[in-house]
Amino acid sequence: MGLAADFVLVILAGLAGGLIARALRIPLLVGYVAAGILVGPHTAGPKVVQLADIEHLAEIGVALLLFALGLELSFRDLQPVRRVALIGGPCQILLTTIFGALAGSLWLGMPVAESIWFGAMLSVSSTAVVLKTLAAGGFTSTLASRVMIGLLVIQDLAVVPMLVILPQLNDLDQLAGKLGRAIGLAVVLLAVIVLLGTWLLPKLLRLVLTWGSRELFLVSVVAIGIGVGFATEHAGLSFALGAFVAGLVLAESEFSHQALNEVVPLRDIFGLLFFVTVGMLLDPQYALTHAPQILGVVLLTFIGKALIIGGLTRTFGYVNMAPWLAGLGLAQIGEFSFVLARTGASSHMISKSTYDLILTCTVLTMAISPLASSLALPLGRLWQRWLGPSQVAPPVTPLREKLQDHVIVAGYGRTGRAATGVLRKAGIPHLVVDLNHPVFRELSDQGIPAVWGDVTGEQILLAAGIARARVLLLTVPDQTVLLLAAERARHLNPGLAVIARAVRPSHLKALQKRGVKAAIQPEFEAGVEMVRRALLEFPGEERSIVSLVADVRTEFYGKEVAVSPPVS
Repeated sequence: MGLAADFVLVILAGLAGGLIARALRIPLLVGYVAAGILVGPHTAGPKVVQLADIEHLAEIGVALLLFALGLELSFRDLQPVRRVALIGGPCQILLTTIFGALAGSLWLGMPVAESIWFGAMLSVSSTAVVLKTLAAGGFTSTLASRVMIGLLVIQDLAVVPMLVILPQLNDLDQLAGKLGRAIGLAVVLLAVIVLLGTWLLPKLLRLVLTWGSRELFLVSVVAIGIGVGFATEHAGLSFALGAFVAGLVLAESEFSHQALNEVVPLRDIFGLLFFVTVGMLLDPQYALTHAPQILGVVLLTFIGKALIIGGLTRTFGYVNMAPWLAGLGLAQIGEFSFVLARTGASSHMISKSTYDLILTCTVLTMAISPLASSLALPLGRLWQRWLGPSQVAPPVTPLREKLQDHVIVAGYGRTGRAATGVLRKAGIPHLVVDLNHPVFRELSDQGIPAVWGDVTGEQILLAAGIARARVLLLTVPDQTVLLLAAERARHLNPGLAVIARAVRPSHLKALQKRGVKAAIQPEFEAGVEMVRRALLEFPGEERSIVSLVADVRTEFYGKEVAVSPPVS
């Protein structure tokens, strides 16, 4: 079976590790890494044979993680943290490299050039781990998360000059020319991606949408993400960095929310593949033999990086929990350290012992990172109780205008149009979610707030501000969509009032089980209203009409889902 058998083994091992991690209430990522150790080449039992091929597939997982991040962020979201990213990012890399180089030289006895390699490998954090941890904790929209992501982007970009500078440490004469060419190539390539992306990608996706194929839309979105990553890799940059830029470019279009909703399942599967692969690299025998040294490097890395990154975050004006979250959240060693380590080993700039040490410490810090991140809030609260909370406001302007206590109208058919018209005249803030792209364009032209996408998707609901909404009107005529959207919306906002359309009378109880506050069966309501109007033509029946209609509604709807009678 070859690669197919290895792929199945990795998925099954990841599932087992994830189930155990969930049962133990520890992050899934730790379970995935542990599963990788068990199916890796250094332990007994079932083994992945074609490890190199699986590693190549795992690179797609990192690329999809970054592509999804780009879709979720957009350039505007990074604007508020540009100072700490553009100035603090290089400072963090330099300070961490110096810190690691001193530790390597003075404590581990490395030569000067090798100790600089060691410090550089410690300076980069794991984008994959941080994104997974933020998503699992629901922190992707917080101020601290944007600081972390801004620093991660700079770290990922810094890998390019590192790959030019570090191999030239013994021959600095040619460094300036090579570095200039590398940076120039990077700037030109990224500019081309942005320019073509803002002009070509929206046109391509609009063309796909005219054919009405959701499957083809998914294929197009994935092809954009990994295709741009592939192009940047062949130009000498990072595969994952190209995917991230593609996501950022696509995030500026109206397709971003639905594209993110489609990509998330693929991202999670390939993300599992990446973290299991990380576990395969860990040699338990080496770890046991060099346990004191490895433990010392791991502790030194977490403490040193947390102090440097947390201190820089505080220096740039971010207070309260942001320095703790950023410091401990970015304290691990990142996956790009593997790239630097392999380059150093192949150029004979670092020894085998240093290569094994950094590899083991990288895997361990990545596995421990979610646990370390979970300590940020408790430690921050203890610090605040000791010194008192800071009164300084973070230097951030609002990211974008957000609706509050609004009504989300799912579906802009005849029912949705009528509901939106009433809300507009009543002056109640509202937003429409619809999967029909021409309808979305119509809403945008009319100045009606709208999100294009599938209302059953969690990312679409979050984009519509479900956590801040007061009411969700589900007007779509598909009962499967109604049930799934109601369930997910109530999960994201338990206090939300959901008013849904019942396609058939038999669907009323299913809606009630999913927390729907009121269900409306359009054909029944039309019949009741017609009869009510007819009864008004009979003098003397006005008083009995209200009670009569109420009795008919109670008989039809029962007590499971209540509806109020219309005003006469």
